[in-house]
Amino acid sequence: MAEKVRVAVLISGRGSNMLALSEYKRRDPSRTYEIVLVASNVPEARGLVLARRLGLKTWSLSHKGLTREAFDAELDAALRAHDVELVALAGYMRLLSEDFVTKWEGRVLNVHPSLLPLYKGLDTHRRALLAGDEFAGCSVHLVTGDLDSGPVIGRAEVKIRPRDDPNSLAARVLEAEHALYPAALEAWCIELRGETGKDPIALDAPE
Repeated sequence: MAEKVRVAVLISGRGSNMLALSEYKRRDPSRTYEIVLVASNVPEARGLVLARRLGLKTWSLSHKGLTREAFDAELDAALRAHDVELVALAGYMRLLSEDFVTKWEGRVLNVHPSLLPLYKGLDTHRRALLAGDEFAGCSVHLVTGDLDSGPVIGRAEVKIRPRDDPNSLAARVLEAEHALYPAALEAWCIELRGETGKDPIALDAPE
């Protein structure tokens, strides 16, 4: 059996997607990935406390006072010190430097709260509502040098309700993220291990 893909999860806040990735693995230890590090640019992030309670190794460093390149060099060193093979961004609120993205090309995933290529960047739920869309949702994609523009490897749709506001829609999209991200991460790890490729993942999500 091939060794597990060594994954680092990057967070900036409460770490709910990190928890979803960890729980998915805990429910089935035969999953292809293993979370070997949870890292953050916010030393006081609640998700770091949660990670330690889950028995996961953590690393943190404030980005304040550092250039993007200097911070990412420190992050890169921490990832390599833990023999990380794949990086999963999970509520990580920092743009990665060009040098970091190049070094980790094809090995950084992100979950984004829209049906890409729609609504890259921020304020995705309000934009979907203002556009009168029937569905919102989330996407898991590879990170490239262009914001939210890398190849999509998984999507989940969420039906927009007549009385939805950005907060109510965001809550249901987050549920969809918690279902989609672990499955997409597992699929990409299988791909990294050279097993048969799969079509992009599409999951049913909460209405």
